[in-house]
Amino acid sequence: MLFNTNKEDFSKKVENYVKKHNVSYMDSVIFLLEDNSIDFSIAPKLLTQPLLERLEQEGRDLNFLPKNKNKLPFH
Repeated sequence: MLFNTNKEDFSKKVENYVKKHNVSYMDSVIFLLEDNSIDFSIAPKLLTQPLLERLEQEGRDLNFLPKNKNKLPFH
């Protein structure tokens, strides 16, 4: 059960889900929360800094967040 998990365990579950199902980090977090009947308001407590950064970058790439003007246009 995911309720007794810590940030590191949840982040590993998200990473594994992303790799296994080839989905975005946002989709993975949403699926794991819904699948385990966890309220979305608890999600911030389960996210590590690296996972937050990946989610933020996805949000920027999808234009959900403003673009970072200090980023070079190289990939």
